[in-house]
Amino acid sequence: MVMQDGGTVDARPGPDPGRAAPEHSGAYLATGLCLTLYAGVLSAWTIFGITQGNGGTWDFVEGLFNPGAYPPTQILGPYEWAFTIAFLVIAGMTLAQRRVARSAALLSGFVLLALSLREGVGLLHAAYRHQYSNDPLGSWALATRGLGVVVALVVLFSMFPATEREQDGHPPVSGTTGPDDRWRRLSRICGVLFLIMALAELGWALRDLTANGVDAARYLRGVVDGSVLGALDLAASAEFTTVGSVLVLLVLGVLALRGRREIRGALLVFAALELYMTVRTVVWLTVSDFFNRSFETTEGALSMATTAYGLAAMTSVVVLATGRGFGPYDGIRTEGVRAAAVGREGWL
Repeated sequence: MVMQDGGTVDARPGPDPGRAAPEHSGAYLATGLCLTLYAGVLSAWTIFGITQGNGGTWDFVEGLFNPGAYPPTQILGPYEWAFTIAFLVIAGMTLAQRRVARSAALLSGFVLLALSLREGVGLLHAAYRHQYSNDPLGSWALATRGLGVVVALVVLFSMFPATEREQDGHPPVSGTTGPDDRWRRLSRICGVLFLIMALAELGWALRDLTANGVDAARYLRGVVDGSVLGALDLAASAEFTTVGSVLVLLVLGVLALRGRREIRGALLVFAALELYMTVRTVVWLTVSDFFNRSFETTEGALSMATTAYGLAAMTSVVVLATGRGFGPYDGIRTEGVRAAAVGREGWL
């Protein structure tokens, strides 16, 4: 906050626009603690999988980026590994009371709730329930699913009411645009990139559904029913991750096109997740020598084009969503305030 009264300048800092309002501190604290707890549980499953698997720690580290390097004995999959990191980052930001974490936390809550509902549908089948009682890890897996329900509900019920009133902003200098206008432009770019990516992934999903030998009904059932695989598995199924990714890209893309500034955290987190999965794909294409044969068929060329677009688009969204030209929550950096207060000749 810069105030001028005669020759005296009051340069006392105003309230941090990136910090949540004091009345929401309890919601942010509860969300941060719950996400930390669930990330800890996922980390425990990951460590257990490493100790029980055929490879060592370095094999697992290589397998984080090379799908063909690590034996398929892990209990969790790459999406769970990525979300473990995301939960820890979001938890740290919510514990620090950062407003940008709200939409990311809500996205996490919806993902956990969707996974829990899918598992709940699976438990309606007696044979699937029987597997939980017979598997040595069944009780622990069920407890993890139950904890996911609790965490999802706490996050959603805590963060939904934690809306912020608009901060009083400084009017833009003549001939310039304000932070809201700049963010709307960046947001719309992110929205377009997300929607194009959603259409590309939807096209590949429809291609898989219409391929010969694919049971479309079973595929769609696998999206909402955890018993389709016929075995206990804490890793999300390919059907769920594919359809879920398309839906999230569509929803966030539409909201970003509308210039909703509060979704910046969700854009950043999901773009980073998609970028990680795309990097894994690129590594796999490299080690499998698919690059040399990709343009031999039209399908291969389209696959390469989709991968290249995903890599470029998600990297762009991550860069734009970090708001390098803005303060902690879409506000102009303090250098901009000082520049507005200083005249062209360097005097106040």
